[in-house]
Amino acid sequence: MTESEVLAEFRAADALLQGHFLLSSGKHSASYLQCARVLMNPERAARLAIALAQKLPRDIRSAVDVVVSPAMGGVIIGHEMGRALNCDALFLERPEGTFVFRRGFALAPGQKVLMVEDVVTTGLSSRQAMDAVRAAGGEVIAEAALVDRSAGEANLGVPFFNLVSLNFPVYEPDEVPPELAAIPATKPGSRQ
Repeated sequence: MTESEVLAEFRAADALLQGHFLLSSGKHSASYLQCARVLMNPERAARLAIALAQKLPRDIRSAVDVVVSPAMGGVIIGHEMGRALNCDALFLERPEGTFVFRRGFALAPGQKVLMVEDVVTTGLSSRQAMDAVRAAGGEVIAEAALVDRSAGEANLGVPFFNLVSLNFPVYEPDEVPPELAAIPATKPGSRQ
């Protein structure tokens, strides 16, 4: 699947939004990809997961024991990646601000983990989720995401694969341009 085909999927789902958005990272943007909308259709979610799985080198695909995703944004794409890779898909939650496994999820010592996210902007959530996986005894061998908003700048410490890399401008809270600041900010992400 080409980047233009991936973006066409987002457009078809009305998931490419324009306005003033406060991102989970604390930064501001005039553009937002609402992955929940693009993943709400099971057939589309499966197509995107299969395309993302095909981006992984064969040695990584064959080494993955389990997929782990951070809730909320990564749950659907993580589940579909588990299906595409024929392995279990677990998710992490932040009931008190720190990622943990709940609901009886656990990793066996040394299990090879593919971290799966919907969108990576700064990589902070990914790194925090990887810390939780390591604390639970897993070994993160790579990360996969539908969208890399960092334009290749996120340092995840593991190989990183994505379907589309975008370079939407993002702004620190004290650097928001006046035309964007004039629009009320909405917070569409999962981290409140």
